[in-house]
Amino acid sequence: MKIFIKYMVSARCKAEVKAALKELGLHYIVVDLGEVEIMETLSQEQRDRLKMALHTSGLELMDDKRAVLIEKIKNAIIEMVHYSEEMIKVNFSDYLSEKLNHDYTYLSNLFSEVQGTTIEHFMIAHKVERIKELIIYDELNISQIAWKLNYSSVAHLSNQFKKATGLAPSKFRQLKEKRRQPIEEI
Repeated sequence: MKIFIKYMVSARCKAEVKAALKELGLHYIVVDLGEVEIMETLSQEQRDRLKMALHTSGLELMDDKRAVLIEKIKNAIIEMVHYSEEMIKVNFSDYLSEKLNHDYTYLSNLFSEVQGTTIEHFMIAHKVERIKELIIYDELNISQIAWKLNYSSVAHLSNQFKKATGLAPSKFRQLKEKRRQPIEEI
């Protein structure tokens, strides 16, 4: 049986869900972002208990098919931007349509209607946060970050980053360096 969970976006969330399932005596086959497959069929009492257990962790059991689809869109974007090491080789709209088995126009309209923002803006917001994270880690230069996040050029990444933050990536890197002082200088 598949169950869908809202706000499940990290490894910590997966661990919380596994712990909740174990506590309720439920056996999982797969625990993925936003989606869990369990061996049992849930009774209403088990569903209610699971709902309460998830709620204490800030997660939510979903029943509405539209909400499930929205969460799948969000999780696909989060997974691609934050966790994927491989670049997708097709247009993102095609990738999303294929992954979720729905026409992209339908997905886009549903997402905009429910979330009040577009899939593109949601993805850009996550890419900008990922760029910030990669700049702070200081393991990659801007060209490598642009390639890793599937930007067509460094200029495209820089323009999108500046539009979202008001700072060029190089300025953000300088601010990061200024925030930290060597122990000797404190």
